[in-house]
Amino acid sequence: MHTVVVGTAGVTVSDVLAVARADARIELSQEAVAALSAARGIVDALAAKPEPVYGVSTGFGALATRHISEELRVQLQRNIVRSHAAGIGPRVEREVVRALMFLRLRTVCSGHTGVRPEVAQTMADVLNAGITPVVHEYGSLGCSGDLAPLSHCALTLLGEGEAEGPDGVVRPAAELLAEHGIAPVELHEKEGLALLNGTDGMLGMLIMALADLDRLYKSADVTAALSMEALLGTDKVLAPELHAIRPHPGQGASAANMLAVLKGSGLTGHHQDDAPRVQDAYSVRCAPQVAGAGRDTLAHARLVAERELASAVDNPVVLADGRVESNGNFHGAPVAYVLDFLAIAAADLASIAERRTDRLLDKNRSHGLPPFLADDPGVDSGLMIAQYTQAALVSEMKRLAVPASADSIPSSAMQEDHVSMGWSAARKLRTAVDNLTRVLAIELYAATRAVELREGLTPAPATRAAITALREAGAEGPGPDRFLAPDLAAADAFVRDGRLVASVEAVTGALQ
Repeated sequence: MHTVVVGTAGVTVSDVLAVARADARIELSQEAVAALSAARGIVDALAAKPEPVYGVSTGFGALATRHISEELRVQLQRNIVRSHAAGIGPRVEREVVRALMFLRLRTVCSGHTGVRPEVAQTMADVLNAGITPVVHEYGSLGCSGDLAPLSHCALTLLGEGEAEGPDGVVRPAAELLAEHGIAPVELHEKEGLALLNGTDGMLGMLIMALADLDRLYKSADVTAALSMEALLGTDKVLAPELHAIRPHPGQGASAANMLAVLKGSGLTGHHQDDAPRVQDAYSVRCAPQVAGAGRDTLAHARLVAERELASAVDNPVVLADGRVESNGNFHGAPVAYVLDFLAIAAADLASIAERRTDRLLDKNRSHGLPPFLADDPGVDSGLMIAQYTQAALVSEMKRLAVPASADSIPSSAMQEDHVSMGWSAARKLRTAVDNLTRVLAIELYAATRAVELREGLTPAPATRAAITALREAGAEGPGPDRFLAPDLAAADAFVRDGRLVASVEAVTGALQ
C-alpha cells in the first residue's frame, strides 16, 4: 500500500487524494516529530508564565478575556472539543472526513501549532486504522476554521462520540480505538484549539473537486466533439490558428482536444449538403471558448489550493523565533472564492452541454435526425424525458452557482463578525460536480445515439471507440423505447469513473 510521509513542508495534492480516496497509510517524518517537540517546548514555557496567552491560558473567542488557572487547562481543552462538536444534519462523506483529518495533521506537523508529537501520531493512527469520525453537514461558517467538523474529528481522538469503523459500521469511538490498540489522548494547553482551527474541510473538498473537474472538462471536450459530429458541424472552428489569436490557454487546450477526437471523422463539414448553413450554433461553435474559460478557472483554483497546502493555518501560531502570535489566517476567503468560482464555471459548462442535447432532439435544428432520436416518433418518445432530466440538473446547478462567499453572518457575540462561508461553498460545489457528471452523461448518451443514426457516414476512430466502450458498459444504442434509467445510470458511471476519457485516449493519446 502507498505510504504518505508527512513532514514540516506540507503535503501534495496527490498525497491528499491518496489518503482521502485510496486509504494510503501515513507516517510522520523525523523532521516533523522534532518540529512538534520544539514548538511544544515553547508552548509549555509560555504556559508556566503568569501572563495570559490566548489559546494557552485563556478562554476562546468572545471568552478570551478570562485567564484560566493551570489546574483547569486540561478541562478547558477537552471542553472546547466537546462544545464545538455541535454539527447537525446528514453525515459528510468518508473521503471528505479523511481529507479533513489529514490536512489538519499536515498543519499540526508544520511545527507552528504547539501540539505534542503523541497527539499527531494518534491522528495518523486513527486514519491508518480506517476509523472515520461522524461529521455532520452543518456547523462551519468557514472562519476560525471549519470548527464543528474538525471538533467531531477531535472528539474521536478523545475516545468520545461516534465513528465509522473500517467495516462501514458506526459505533462508539471508544470501542473502535480500543479494538485497534489506540489510546485516547488527553489534550494539554492549546492542543484542543489547534485541532479545530483550520480551513481543512473546504480545502480537502476543493482538492477533490479539482481532480474530478479535470476529468470532467476532458469529458466535456469529448461529448462536444460527439455532438458536433452528430449535428454535421464543421471542425474548421477548431483550427489552432483561430485560437492562437485569442490566446487563453484553456480555450486552446479544449479546441486541441476536440480536434484530436474528431480526427478522421466522416461526419464533420457537411454544411453545404441538403440543408446548407454558414456556421454552427453557439453551443457547438463556441464549445472551446466556454470549456476553455472553465479550464482557466481550474488553473486559478489549483494555484490557490497549492498555496493553501503550503500554509500553516492556526490561531495562535508558534513562530520560528519563539513568539506565539494571534492572527487571522484561519479566514477561509481565499478558498471560498474559488470554490464559488468553480461552481459558476461548472454550471455554464452544464448549460452549454444541455443546449447541444436539446438541439440533437429537435427535428427542426438537428439537420435530419428523427424527432427526439426516437425509433418510431409518435409511438416512441425517444430521449425526450432524458433531456428534461438534464434540464432539471442544469437548473439546480444555476442555483448552486449563487456564491456562498458573498454572504456573512456574525457569530461569537460579534467577535467573529465576518465569516467566509467557505464550507458551504465547498458542499454545494460537490453537488454541482455530481450534477455536471450526470449532465455530460446524458449528452454522451444522446450524441452517441445520434451518431449511430447517421447511416452511411463514418465517425472518427476516437468517437467510434467511445461509442463501442459505452455500449459495452451497458448503455444501449438506438431502438424502440425501453426503460431508460438503467442506460442513463450506465452512462453516468462511464463518465464518472473515467472510462469515457480512457476509451478516447486509447486512440488519441493523452488529452490536455
